[in-house]
Order: sequence, then C-alpha cells, then structure tokens
Amino acid sequence: MLTSITDGILCCLTGKAASLVMPVESSEPADTFEFVEVKPGRVLRVRHIIPERQSSVVTEEDQVKEPEQEKGSGSNSSSSVHCKRKITVYRNGQLVIENLGDVLHSQILQCQDGDLEPYSTVEVELADYKEVPTSPEPKPTPPLPTVGDQKPAAPPRRRHRKPKRILMIDSEREISSCKGTHSDVALFFVHGVGGSLDIWGSQLDFFSRLGYEVIAPDLAGHGVSKAPHITAAYTFYALAEDMRAIFKKYARKRNILVGHSYGVSFCTFLAHEYPDQVHKVVMINGGGPTALEPNLCSIFQLPSCVLHCLSPCLAWSFLKAGFARQGAKEKQLLKQGNAFNVNPFVLRAMMSGQYWPEGDEVYHAELTVPILLVHGMYDKFVPMDEDQRMAEILLFAFLKVIEEGSHMVMMECPDTVNTLLHEFFLWEPDMSKKDTAKTVPDKTVMVNGVVVQTPKPNKPMDK
Repeated sequence: MLTSITDGILCCLTGKAASLVMPVESSEPADTFEFVEVKPGRVLRVRHIIPERQSSVVTEEDQVKEPEQEKGSGSNSSSSVHCKRKITVYRNGQLVIENLGDVLHSQILQCQDGDLEPYSTVEVELADYKEVPTSPEPKPTPPLPTVGDQKPAAPPRRRHRKPKRILMIDSEREISSCKGTHSDVALFFVHGVGGSLDIWGSQLDFFSRLGYEVIAPDLAGHGVSKAPHITAAYTFYALAEDMRAIFKKYARKRNILVGHSYGVSFCTFLAHEYPDQVHKVVMINGGGPTALEPNLCSIFQLPSCVLHCLSPCLAWSFLKAGFARQGAKEKQLLKQGNAFNVNPFVLRAMMSGQYWPEGDEVYHAELTVPILLVHGMYDKFVPMDEDQRMAEILLFAFLKVIEEGSHMVMMECPDTVNTLLHEFFLWEPDMSKKDTAKTVPDKTVMVNGVVVQTPKPNKPMDK
C-alpha cells in the first residue's frame, strides 16, 4: 500500500506512469503465444492453439469427405433458418420488432455435468420463439349510450404516427453443429476491462483438448500487449479495429465468438460486421443492448496518480464484486488470471473511452446469429434484468443463469461454463416442426427501452 502511494506521488510530480507494460509470468509453453502487430507500433499478445489434427497427414478417405462437408457448411448436417424481421422505430422512442421468419423448435442446453457441480445452472428464459405470444389486441370500445333516436358519437380519430425509420432483415442462415473435429471452426475469446487472456485459461485448455482451434488476445494495455500512453488508443473504436485485425488474421469459415463483460461489445461488433463468417456468439455478463457512454461521475474519472494510490482498494473491491465468494481460492484465481492488474492510466482511458452510440437496441436486433447469454447469479456489475432485456431483443437468444457464479463466472465455475458452451457449440435447430409453426408473427414492443409485452413464463430446466 505504501509503495502504491509513493508511486502515485511520483506519477503526479513527473506526469509519467510508473509502468506501462507488466509482463505476465505464465507456465504455458511459449509456442502457444504470438505477438501480432495490428498497427504500426501497436502489438498485441495472442494465445493461439492449433490442434494436432491440422498438422496430421490427410488420408485419401479424408480428401473424399472434405468436398462433401463443404456443401453442408463444413458439417455433416445443417439447418437453414429463414431470418426475417421488421424493426420499426418511432420518434417517441417506441421500438416495434416483428419476427416474420421461421419459428425455431429447439431443445438445448440441459447442462447435466455429471459429478461436476450438479444442477448448478437454472434456465431463466429460453427465447426459442416456440410459443411466444403475440402482442395483445386492444379491447373493443364499448358502445356509447343512446338518447332517443340520436346516434352515438363517433370515437375520436387516432392520429397516425409516422415511423422514424423501418429496417427489414431478410436472409437465410445455415446453423450447424460445430465439433472439434471440424477443421473450419475457430473459437475466439475476448476479455473485458482489467482482464487478460489468462482469465480464459480453463476454457482454452478444455476446448483445445477437444480439438478446437482457439484464439485469445490481450487487449491493448492489458496482459503483455503494448500499452501506448495515448488516451485515444483505448477508445471503443480503436480497440474494435484491433479485434477486427485479429479476427481477419485467424478467422476460419465458421467462427464462434466468446466475450466477457466489455469484450461482449467487441464480439457484437464483429458479428454485425461479418455475419457470414460468425457462426455463433456467447455473451458472458455483457449487460443490456444499450449504446455505450462513459460515466462522468465514476471513480475512474479521477487522475491516474490518484487511481494509482487507490489501486489496492480497487483490486479488493473488484474481488468482492467480481466473485460470489472471497476466499483464498478466489484470490488465487484473481492472481493467476492477472485480472485487474492494469496500469491506472490504461484503466482510466479504457473507462473514459467506452463511447459507442451505434450499439443500441436496433443494432442488436439486427443480429441474426444464434447467441448464448450466460449470467452469474451474484453478479454485482451487471444486473439480471439487463441480460433478460438482451434476450428479448435478440432474434435467436438463449439465456442461462449460473447459480453459484458472479461476474467472473468462467473462473469460478469453469466446468459448468465449459459444458454449457460446448453444448451450445454442438447445437443445431430442430426444424422438423417448421411447417406446423404459427402463421401469426411474433411481436415484441419496446417503449423507451422497456418491454410492454409480458414475457413468456420461465420453464424449469430438465434434470
């Protein structure tokens, strides 16, 4: 604590940060780490694990199978889903979303993890659009009482409101199972503010052993990536372009994006920019579908030298709010994951640069990719209702809540999260009941970001 205060005073006097890059000691083999220059002088550390199956000799039988797999988008079977949506935005803030495409009949994510944390997940809402009620019809106006032969007065005319804009989505999407044996599948893991690629240690090891190719970068100023002493280097758009460069470098034919907290916004950005290449998305404690805007009253708006003095308190606060329990195990996980071990200047610039006005409800409603939402029950950073609202806005969304988890749920409950993610990767929609679907379109009405329609009641998870 005394050292932090001393460094903070020196930072105030000299105007320079004590340390901008803090290398991380890792027991992982060095050949799984790469340093990628996304821009001149801007270098990010990336952990890239290529399964052994890609380096093995291809047999004649495999060469015959490859063309057949390419016809089905790289898998043995796939389902074609008609994504058709009409999004109407009114000037008073009302948002009306009409689902006009295919109705999904899916049963996924039962998450029975054997002896590992049995039944530690509950299903809050499965937005599979099987029995979503349509918007309630307005009640008929009762007839006015008549006096003698006098005719009842005509009801007042409603003023026809003109929409501010109307967006139409009409596309076909192939959704198939993504197995570790498919050579055209890549998994991307993106961390949030204060984290590093090390927080994904359990997920990277688990899926690489299953044969998946995994890619996990350190954001600028985090982990071992370069930390320029320029505020503009940490805006949302600067970081999003970094993730674009990483995605373009490592992307395969089918890519699955997994984001945590602030990293969810970058996954959403990539899914919107590359709809044909992004196959599925996982959002872990990412929050609601609202445009990003920095909080001017936040503690992170204080000068960097003050934040440097308060760094031990901030780390303790993050431990208390980020984990459901604050024992020795959680402290060790925080240390191993190198979480919240970020230079104060970088931390302040990251929090101040979270400005993304395009990322509103309409932006998220335009996504046609299947999305799994994972929420830790005891998360103190992201309220439950934000992820619920996200599930209502997205077209194909599946919301799962882990009872024993908090904001860092992938570190607290790695076995449950890994099983949940793996089942989602292997999931493909059941379109056998496609012809018997309702002809009435599903409709969700939002007024100033508040759902008017009553959501579908929760369905208990099968045990």
